[in-house]
Parts: sequence; C-alpha cells; structure tokens
Amino acid sequence: MFEHFTERARGTVVFAQEEARVMHHSYIGTEHLLLGLLRDNASVGCTALDRLGVRLDDVRSEVVRVVGEGPPGVLGEEDAEALRAIGIDLNEVRRRIEETFGEGALEWIRPAGRRGRKKACVPSEGRIPFTCRAKKVLELALRESRALRHEYIGTEHILLALVREREGRAAEMLTERDVSDQRVRHVVSELLSGN
Repeated sequence: MFEHFTERARGTVVFAQEEARVMHHSYIGTEHLLLGLLRDNASVGCTALDRLGVRLDDVRSEVVRVVGEGPPGVLGEEDAEALRAIGIDLNEVRRRIEETFGEGALEWIRPAGRRGRKKACVPSEGRIPFTCRAKKVLELALRESRALRHEYIGTEHILLALVREREGRAAEMLTERDVSDQRVRHVVSELLSGN
C-alpha cells in the first residue's frame, strides 16, 4: 500500500512519527497523523485543514493536554529501518524538507514547561508502532483514493480517512472544532478542482 503514497503522504507518516517521539508516546495514533498532516503547509491535507480553521499549535497543545507526554524515550536506526521497509527514506525526507524550508526546519521550541529548550526532531532508538485506529486510517486512505478514482494516496486521502474513521482522537478533535466529514469532503473537492 505504501508504494502508492505520494512523497507528501509519506512525509505525513514521518512527521506523525516525529510528533509521537517528541511527546514520548510509545505509539503512533490518529492524533499524530493529524499533526503530521498539519506539518506540511504545502500539502492538500494541510491546506484543507487551514481553510477549516485547524491549526498545528492548537492541535499539538490539545494532544499534550488530553493525552499527556510519556516518559522520555530514545529511538534510532531501527526506526529509520522500519520506515525504509515501507518505502520511506527518513534521511532523504529530512534532506528535502531542509532543502525546501531551510536548515533546522525540523526543529521547534518545546511546549511550555520544558524550560524553553530546543528539541531537534532526529531519529533516536526503537520502533514506534501504529495503533489499530491509525492502521485503519491508512487503510481507509486507500479506499478514499479508490473512491475518487485516484491512482495515488495523498494527504487529502489521509485527511478524508481521519474524518471517516470517526472514533479516534483525531476525529474527536476535528468534531470538537465543527469539522465534519461533509465539510472536509467539500473543501478537499474544491482544492482538487483548483478552487
């Protein structure tokens, strides 16, 4: 399935993993996929979320508030190897992101309570598994792509799958922001038609 993911969709998965790692979560859930979508400003998924009023910092703060941060952990080469197994070259993704957005584009200030230190989003050791719901979202993204008769899986399909799944934390967060399945489909349709 991952061979059909666009580079941006693969980047969403990498960003989701980085979000989970920075929060010291031992899993990649739907909330991390939502954060991953919001990290790529040039993607259809992020543009749609922006039009719907969903912002990265707000969602990240809510994830920390609702889920909390796990104990510090360290991930590394196993992680990069797991991504390579699904066709994602973490080093190449990083290189291209920094080439496009500048050196250090993958760094940000830690959330409040962390003494304002910078934390680089670099791979550490270990492997972060997807939750059952996150796996379901990735499968639903394939179905959304097929329903639209697309031969690829893009960020728009991941977003459509997040709202279609309806039970994960991402769906809950979107519902709380009055971002319904119907509204997402409408905005994605507009974006795909060039409006």
